[in-house]
Amino acid sequence: MNRLTISQIIASLAVLLLATGSVLMMGVSPLAVALPAFAGLAILLIASRGGSSITEAPGMVEPAEAPDIAAHPDFSSLLEGISDPLMLIDRGRILRANSAAQRLLGTHIEGEDARIAIRHPAAAERLANQSPLTEPEMVELVGLGTREQRWQMRIAPLGDPAQVRRLVHLADHSGAYAAERMRVDFVANASHELRTPLAGILGFIETLADPDLGRDTETRQRFLKIMEGEARRMQRLIEDLLSLSRIEAEKYRVPDSEVDLAELVTEAVSVFRASHDDRGRDVEMDVASTPPPVQGDRAQLSQLLHNLINNSVKYGRPGTPIRVTLDAGPSGMTRISVADQGEGIGPDHLHRLTERFYRVDSGRSRAMGGTGLGLAIVKHIVERHRGRLDISSTLGKGTTVSVLLPRGAEKEKASLGSRAKGA
Repeated sequence: MNRLTISQIIASLAVLLLATGSVLMMGVSPLAVALPAFAGLAILLIASRGGSSITEAPGMVEPAEAPDIAAHPDFSSLLEGISDPLMLIDRGRILRANSAAQRLLGTHIEGEDARIAIRHPAAAERLANQSPLTEPEMVELVGLGTREQRWQMRIAPLGDPAQVRRLVHLADHSGAYAAERMRVDFVANASHELRTPLAGILGFIETLADPDLGRDTETRQRFLKIMEGEARRMQRLIEDLLSLSRIEAEKYRVPDSEVDLAELVTEAVSVFRASHDDRGRDVEMDVASTPPPVQGDRAQLSQLLHNLINNSVKYGRPGTPIRVTLDAGPSGMTRISVADQGEGIGPDHLHRLTERFYRVDSGRSRAMGGTGLGLAIVKHIVERHRGRLDISSTLGKGTTVSVLLPRGAEKEKASLGSRAKGA
């Protein structure tokens, strides 16, 4: 039986009252009218209830209670589907946390106070706020996890505002920040490296343009020699920048040529012995009898060798040997080592040596014509060849740079074939 709306009930009551009044006015006894009137009211009441309650008019229907999303059986799977740390916080306590959040903050965090679990002042300030949250909030967290990590914490309201539930998402921005910092540092350093010699050249040109000073032959020759040196340093810097750019562009393309490292090392050592006078004769070579070929780019590996030997020539003590060694390394790889006997490098500098433009002694490096990009180029060449770069140094004794490179594909196939036959 369909229920009547309020408007239908009111209309029915009005008709019933009007009919009753009309009959009474005609002189009919009230007792004779009462029974039909009460019967009509009873029928109207039954029809209006419809076995339940009166249906409210449109706009007066109370909304159904929203389901608890955290109680849904698939909610945990939803959290695990996000690779970033994700947590559901209820009145300041962590109700649920996915695996990424537990790896970052600990497996015990579910049920803990969020301020204790995250342990960051900026996060604690936001999570302690229990007032209604209408829009998501963003907070930058520095040092969460490790000192260098940077996270963006997004806090969004979830469900009924009265429940004070928050969905907290942590996104690791460490890589993006490091890349941006590297870009800014690179632009600043490159500009400085070019601006300094260019300012010197312009100053000398202004001096030589002076009618009086320009006539002094000795001064003119000295200035021209300095200008030539500064111009060549800028040229080397630009060549190194272009070389670094080309290597980075090919970073994900693995070289596919077979390179005979014994021949390459012999060639590089011969060049230094012929072109660096007494210091060149200090370069010694120790090559294994039958070193296996490697899979690589010959031009880039030659550049790698020249950069390493050139560093040892510049920073090793005069008259001390520079030893270039080619032998078998661990895990079936081939190792190239260049060792000198110089002043050595402090341990606090070692991890930064492959950064662009980083120098242990800036004045000495510039005086020797260094661009600060040599080891950065070496690192990128090694990465492209899927190798490994190791630098060890002892103050007062010297430095050894080792490069491990994978063997050539043909050699690897032959080795696998022989092992298979032996098995």
